[in-house]
This record gives sequence, structure tokens and C-alpha cells, in this order.
Amino acid sequence: MLNQKEILSTIEMIDQQHLDIRTITMGISLLSCCDPDPKRACEKVYEKICRRAEKLVKTGQDIEDEFGIPIVNKRISVTPMALVAGASETEDYVPFALALDRAAQSCGVNFIGGYSALVQKGLTRADGKLIRSIPEALARTELVCSSVNVGSTRAGINMDAVALMGRVIKDTAAATADRDGLGCAKLVVFCNAVEDNPFMAGAFHGPGEAETVINVGVSGPGVVYHALQAVKGQSLDVAAETIKKTAFRVTRMGQLVAQEASRRLGVPFGIVDLSLAPTPAIGDSVARILEELGLEVC
Repeated sequence: MLNQKEILSTIEMIDQQHLDIRTITMGISLLSCCDPDPKRACEKVYEKICRRAEKLVKTGQDIEDEFGIPIVNKRISVTPMALVAGASETEDYVPFALALDRAAQSCGVNFIGGYSALVQKGLTRADGKLIRSIPEALARTELVCSSVNVGSTRAGINMDAVALMGRVIKDTAAATADRDGLGCAKLVVFCNAVEDNPFMAGAFHGPGEAETVINVGVSGPGVVYHALQAVKGQSLDVAAETIKKTAFRVTRMGQLVAQEASRRLGVPFGIVDLSLAPTPAIGDSVARILEELGLEVC
């Protein structure tokens, strides 16, 4: 049971310390959309995303209004598209990106992630075709985000994929030069990518995930920074314990939102991810946390 002090503390975190739910992300498996006919596969992709996520944005807005917790983004992540498009008899994967973009526009979400390939150990023909299509795909879409996992602790680093991605990044910048190379802001090159990441641009719905899940991402730099100010000058053990307790409180709020969204949408609750990624807001930066811990300047 929450006491008055905890409730007031949470209100202060939201009001003064930049705490927010960065995203509610619905992960959707598209493996059932595989089809030898690429046009039919794209139709299946569009239909399934719209059917599953049609109420996502409204549900997020309702929770935001009822609980008074800011929810900045509503997003969708899907099965890495190389796995879906690989079943189709086509050399052109850009229509799959266009189908994702249309679905995202129809659902009203901020972004859709999953125009992705997992190539940490080697490239299939489908992986290669998808990766080479990334510059055009990101130039012709508004809401699609792309990611490629080129390495892992277990498999090592696929240097052929690294070399290929270097060229793809350069080509993506050129293809979106009229928008200051915006395509590159929607592209992530990973090592050790996780399958349930709710954050863009690297979100995708991994092959080991359920049919549909709700993942929530919470923003925490400002809250952690303010918590450390209260124990200024104390030992590193005290600072570590403060960070741990603060992360728990922040994550619990994310869990509340995730469980509520899960219940209303009839979709299983996946994970809560606490992000220390900075925002443009003053004081909402991991750099300030490091300086508060004793680093002279960041």
C-alpha cells in the first residue's frame, strides 16, 4: 500500500524531475504474415498491425489522463522484417517498409520499429537484401525505424556486416540529405541486441517473444540525479543503494502503467525498461549523474 510520502514523492518526480513514461510499445509477431507473394505478404502485415494496435494510442491517452502520468510515445515493434520478407519471392523489400509505414500512420503511433536483420554470425540472402534496401526504405517512409545486430558476446562480430553497414549509413545519409540526413537517426547498428527493447530506433519484436506483448520504457536520468543530490558527499555504497532504490520506484510506476495497458488491451505484459538516455530538458542527462558521482566534468 502506498503511503502519503511515497505519493507526494512520485508527484515531485513527475512535476520537477522530468520523470515520464517514455513509451508504451506494442510488440507484434508478423511470422504468420509470411507469403511467397510479396504483395499479399505486405497486405497481411498491414492488416495484422492495424488489427492488433488499433486501440493502442487511445488506451495510452486514457491512462495518461486518468493517472496523471505523462506518456510521451506510443509505438509498435514487429518481427525483424528480414525473417518475414525472406519467405517472399522478390528482390525488392522496400514495399514491406511502406506497408509498415502505412500501418503506423493508420494506428496513429509515433514510430514503428522492426525493419531489421540479425546478422551477428552471418548474412542470409534475405538479410542482405533487407540491409541493402535500408537507405531507400528510410528515405521513403516517415515512421519506420531500422536496426541491424552485427555482433554478440557469444558469436563475435560479423565484420562483413560491419563493412556493409558503414556503406549503408553513408548511403542513408545521402538519401535523406534534404532532411539533414534524418534517415540515420532512424537506424541503429547493434551488438547484443535484446529481443524486447521498447526504445526506438532499435526496437524489434524478437523471434522468442509471444504473439503480442506490451513493453514499457521509463525515463529516469533526472530522477536519479535529484536522488543523488540528497546524498552528496557520502560513500559510493550509499550512492549505489540510492540509485537502486530510485530505480525501483521509477520502475514500479512503469509497471503500473504496463499492467493497466495490458489489462485494457487484452495483451500480455512483457517488460519495463528503465532508460538513462538523455532528453533536451535541462538536468535530464546521464552526464549530470556521472558528475554527481564524482566525475570532474562530462
